[in-house]
Amino acid sequence: MALNPDTVLVEEKPLYCPSLTDAAEALKDGLSETFETVEVSVVDCPDLTQKPFSLASQGLGGSPTILEVGGVPFLMPLVDRSKVYDFKDMNKVTGVNPAFIIGAGAGPFTYAGVNCELVANLVVKDGEVRQLSQIAKLKDESKGDEFVTETLQDSVSSFALLANLFVSEGKPGKVIRVHCANRKGKSDFVTAARDSLLKGFPGKAIGVGGTFLVNGSKVKQHIMADFTTTPLDSEEKVT
Repeated sequence: MALNPDTVLVEEKPLYCPSLTDAAEALKDGLSETFETVEVSVVDCPDLTQKPFSLASQGLGGSPTILEVGGVPFLMPLVDRSKVYDFKDMNKVTGVNPAFIIGAGAGPFTYAGVNCELVANLVVKDGEVRQLSQIAKLKDESKGDEFVTETLQDSVSSFALLANLFVSEGKPGKVIRVHCANRKGKSDFVTAARDSLLKGFPGKAIGVGGTFLVNGSKVKQHIMADFTTTPLDSEEKVT
């Protein structure tokens, strides 16, 4: 049973919104410290429903919103199984309708039977869900790190514990296109992009959402094991 959204604390924080041109310049300057090749430009958003993106809506425009749900403390010292949320409630929570939602989080353990990772990719309109989200879970953690993935059906609309999400109306519009190649620094792409904006706009709180592709490179991906029965006393022990 998902939590009633009327009983959940919702806090709103204003974010600084630089122009796309200024943000693109900051990204180009900062990413050049980490990658040998950096191209950043403001372009018309491609149709994200098409390959290779295969997202649930065409664009990233219209009421852009960063939605942070829950957090790691809900896993400590033992998992709080009451922290289950429903995407059907996100129109009301965010004020965005339709709401195109992408991002990462903890999947619906009530459906999967075990702890699982969520790759959110869905549209919620008037409380109705159109799902393209996927979950990933370890196949049998006693036998190694083999995992399985599953695309969720529209009828499965819950998630749990924590999520980092970008919400918009999914409209076409202008976006920032970033192409990087040949990493020369220690930071990964996401960290380098975040640090670039911190340096370009010191003291400003900025939210960024979107999607990216990795071609011809290795990626480390993390899938959590099932919930521990041993109490955890620090966030460092949450793996």
